[in-house]
Amino acid sequence: MIKACIFDLDGTIADTVESIARAGNMVLEEFHLKPQPVEAYNYYAGDGIDQTLKRALFDAGDRQGTRWEEGIPLIRKYFAQDPMYHVRPFDGMPETLQKLKEQGIFLAVCSNKPHEEAIYVTEAIYGKGIFDRIQGQTREIPRKPAPDGALRIAEKLKVLPEECMYFGDTNTDMQTGRAAGMFTVGVTWGFRTRQELIENHAMALIDTPEEILQLIHEK
Repeated sequence: MIKACIFDLDGTIADTVESIARAGNMVLEEFHLKPQPVEAYNYYAGDGIDQTLKRALFDAGDRQGTRWEEGIPLIRKYFAQDPMYHVRPFDGMPETLQKLKEQGIFLAVCSNKPHEEAIYVTEAIYGKGIFDRIQGQTREIPRKPAPDGALRIAEKLKVLPEECMYFGDTNTDMQTGRAAGMFTVGVTWGFRTRQELIENHAMALIDTPEEILQLIHEK
């Protein structure tokens, strides 16, 4: 029986790529490097804001990452200035979350965003009452694909890992959910391709948020 649904944030419950691209490109411009297309950040993002910057720097010409450490506090600063830049929920997600809540399912977010920004963005979109737990990246919680964040959520909600569904849109998410011993679902509306989710052993694939309800019913 599924008692909890744990969601990745970026590319899963919210379209956030423009906010990430804005912060990354502000750093590139400060370093007199060419800003990268917003679409490129679909592949830069997913492993935390620091790794996002490293990938953007590489494509902008800093192949050795010589500006990376210098750029980390900058991208964090720029992102914190406006983490809601052009951010929106995916169609159908607010209604789906509400229906899950009404069914008594615990809802949680597990993100590689810095913890405070993860809370801010999630609650700015969905309010403070919908999610029972929001876990972003902290010094104590290794970034995904380490399963620590997902397992901490399960522990706090007092549910077993096998009673959780984990939803995400990247290879990192598929690895996280499986490492945590959770039923791991790939969502195809996010940052990455269906093929990437398949290759990283998604246990199920869904194309719309509404399909979450049917999947819960089947399990």
